Amino acid sequence: MIELDYAHDGAVALLTLKRSPANAFTPEGLLQLQQTVERLNVEARVRAIVITGDGPKFFSAGADLNTFADGNREVARTAATRFGAAFETLQNARPVVIAAINGYAMGGGLECALACDIRIAEQHALLALPETAVGLLPCGCGTQTLPWLVGEGWAKRMILTGERVDAATALRIGLVEEVVEKGAAREAALSMAARVAGLSPQAVGFSKTLIHQGRNGVPRSAALALERERFVDLFDGADQREGVNAFLEKRAPRWAVAQGRRNDQADQAAHATQETKR
Repeated sequence: MIELDYAHDGAVALLTLKRSPANAFTPEGLLQLQQTVERLNVEARVRAIVITGDGPKFFSAGADLNTFADGNREVARTAATRFGAAFETLQNARPVVIAAINGYAMGGGLECALACDIRIAEQHALLALPETAVGLLPCGCGTQTLPWLVGEGWAKRMILTGERVDAATALRIGLVEEVVEKGAAREAALSMAARVAGLSPQAVGFSKTLIHQGRNGVPRSAALALERERFVDLFDGADQREGVNAFLEKRAPRWAVAQGRRNDQADQAAHATQETKR
């Protein structure tokens, strides 16, 4: 069963969570998400990924609880491994990943959005990590990523008391970066992704990795030293010269990847991704 729709125009990939009626995750769907992101990672043309849910009501309701109904420990281990692998792959993806939250983002659905770089929510969206209400806990990086974004207090309110957060509150506490009207999240995310595609691929890639240093526990002094080193490293490639000269010449830059050069590995990944769609 295909639980993930995939399309891309070269620079921007659109992934749609698609499992009626609530876009819930299964272990198979999580593996499909992980493998799709891994393929996109090596397709150099893809600069940004937008993830949204199918339909007007759900981004994703999280795990399919039927998976856990019989209390099987090995089934739980497989599911936890798949959640962790899928969302860590998403969080560490080379492209910039934008969540277009078009409705309910509950449990693993919110963890999927948390694994993205930027979150855009529609005004009717509700976000929650309600696992403790059914005797579970967030196992897709939620206990670690949520406090990093909103602070320990709000993370505890959401995880330990089951509090649901509306879009306006999510914006206020830093859980999402933008709120748009109903039905507008996907286009807003695609527009943002198009802006990403106009920037230097190498500069964006270095910057994303550097931003994650603090989250990964790298001491500030080491992270600052790496920041300076990566700045100098940019001068080894063509993008730095192209970007500066394009600005001085008042024209749009022509980045190396944007001109369509791809390596054999990327070509193979593109073919594999198309095969996944069939």
